[in-house]
Amino acid sequence: MIACQQPHKKSTNTPPVAVDTAAEKLPPAQPELPRLTYSFIKKKVWQSMKDSFPGAAHLDILTAINRTDSAHIRNLDSILVPSDYSLPLTAYLPFPTEAGFLSDVHKIIVFSIPAQAFAAYENGKLVWTGQTNSGRKTKPTPPRLYFTNWKARQTISTVSDEWKLKWNFNIHNTWGIGFHEYGLPGYPASHSCMRLQEKDAKFLYYWADQWILKGNQLLACGTPVVVYGTYPFSQPRPWFRLADDPSALTISAGLLKNQVAPYIPEIIKRQQQRDSVITGI
Repeated sequence: MIACQQPHKKSTNTPPVAVDTAAEKLPPAQPELPRLTYSFIKKKVWQSMKDSFPGAAHLDILTAINRTDSAHIRNLDSILVPSDYSLPLTAYLPFPTEAGFLSDVHKIIVFSIPAQAFAAYENGKLVWTGQTNSGRKTKPTPPRLYFTNWKARQTISTVSDEWKLKWNFNIHNTWGIGFHEYGLPGYPASHSCMRLQEKDAKFLYYWADQWILKGNQLLACGTPVVVYGTYPFSQPRPWFRLADDPSALTISAGLLKNQVAPYIPEIIKRQQQRDSVITGI
């Protein structure tokens, strides 16, 4: 079952010189990254510190760790802060930077509902990642395989005409589910869609592919999107566990494979179909 529906895409003669071949083949030593740890800090404490607060210059890292945005982080009673702000953003989010099992997949987006995070891969290489807030308890985002359909720089929600959805990319044409820019309060709060920060929504908007249509006929699906897992609504927010175990949310390549592998045959099938259509255009 997929969510790409029809609309209503080298002998020399020189004596050999003895060399230490073992040492010669060793790669240069790589500096070991510092081990991250996390702790909580109360809002009144970090806000009173103002610019002396180390995180003040690293709001992108703080919002990612706390699964929120720059507007809503100020509303949280306390926030998780890392022991080190010098690492790339990928170090603070759970997805692996390499996923070899996806080497044959041109593009794919994966959303982890438990981790409230997403990742975009090109042939198994992580190209973008960030936080998300998915569907609330009464309207959870259904876990399954989707494909991107149509997109719009701004559209009005079918649920409420007061909801303006910017950088919107639809992934289920009849259910009205997609990903787009919208406020991230730090927990699942949407009407089934995946909310994103503006920079993340804009990246995916331009990076992912739309479906290919001929009139009302669907010729090819867009970029595959895998949504997996469920959110523990009756428990503390999953990332709170990072304070006790910094690797609590880590998504290894193996774990990711367990979630995505069942969909690979269908993804490859649709990818080949799309390649064929594009070649024939």
